[in-house]
Amino acid sequence: MQSRKIVVILKGYPRLSETFIAQELLGLEQAGLELSLISMRHPTDKKRHPVHDEIRAPVLYLPEYLHHEPLRVLRGLWAATRRAGFRKAFTAFRRDLARDVSRNRVRRFGQAAVLAAEWPEGGAWLHAHFIHTPASVAAYASLLTDIPWTCSAHAKDIWTSPDWELTDKLASNRWTVTCTETGFQHLRTLATNKTSVHLSYHGLDLARFSPFDAERPLRDGSDPADPVIILSVGRAVEKKGYDLLLTALARLPANLAWRFVHIGGGTLAKSLKGMATDLGIADRIDWLGAMAQEDVLARYRASDIFALACRIGADGDRDGLPNVIVEASSQKLVCVSTTISGVPELLSNGETGLLVPPEDPQAIAEALERAIRDPALRKTLGDAAERRVRRDFDYHTSITQLRNLFETEWRTAP
Repeated sequence: MQSRKIVVILKGYPRLSETFIAQELLGLEQAGLELSLISMRHPTDKKRHPVHDEIRAPVLYLPEYLHHEPLRVLRGLWAATRRAGFRKAFTAFRRDLARDVSRNRVRRFGQAAVLAAEWPEGGAWLHAHFIHTPASVAAYASLLTDIPWTCSAHAKDIWTSPDWELTDKLASNRWTVTCTETGFQHLRTLATNKTSVHLSYHGLDLARFSPFDAERPLRDGSDPADPVIILSVGRAVEKKGYDLLLTALARLPANLAWRFVHIGGGTLAKSLKGMATDLGIADRIDWLGAMAQEDVLARYRASDIFALACRIGADGDRDGLPNVIVEASSQKLVCVSTTISGVPELLSNGETGLLVPPEDPQAIAEALERAIRDPALRKTLGDAAERRVRRDFDYHTSITQLRNLFETEWRTAP
């Protein structure tokens, strides 16, 4: 059976915060599938992960804003009106626009028209990463081109999309995969065909995150000259709960020696630094900004505790199973987090990590203090988490599942 070229639409590419997507793209290529990447935005990160340089697929960038490239958009729309699928696509767009009157909705139809007009040669399948805006472009482009589409849904895209939109997209595509049990169950409740929704954990390329065999120092917070290192990796945005984590750190006993290291960008970084100053802990924090994957790996290995206070944002946004928790666990680094979404699907409190309820900085502080004071507990939990990751979160499993889903479609296609 000959594989068909898969056109993959992404919100932005490459992105430092989406290594799980890059790893999947590389895995599909290594499994023998040919890809062509479509990005709705140009990259904004100044660095790249090594995995991005290993991906061979070409990238086509759509107009991020329609008024930035008006002639290109007009050519796409003119070409779209001459397509047999234009009436169906425009009808779907008008129906969506009536329920979501926004420039964003108009932008997605314009981007779909450009994609259809500049369709990669040989592209025979369309796959969207994220079920919100990339899937909107995919749905319209599928109607214009009469090429079927599928989707990978993750976290924010599921929980910030209205149910009517999720229901429509689940009905119009061939299948959807998602990466946590909570997301899987939610999508199944909205899908007419329950069997079209699949659970597929991202997993890690464990060759990149090879076992950490060194012994960590037995720091216990008693020596100010050798503080316990608490690491967190994540964008400074509401759902990551960094305000809760800073509050928890400020509640730790004054005589406890610790240092907090944050890796990542994010819109709230400036305000969080100001908050740390107000709490009187700014001199115990290192804000390192975004870093490449190999540098993050070195930080996992140099740290004693990983902390992430996941929460549900005001708009419903939340994490699924943050990839950074899987990465940290692969390095025997004990994780302190919350019971949000997919986190308990990897971490079990007192067995493979320490979990507390969300929105509870006092509980976070108590869990951190427990981990700081007890290096033997950190080792026991970190070792158990590493075994769980290497047993159940190898990304080859998800790549095989995706490849089989695509190949099943091609075997049954006329």
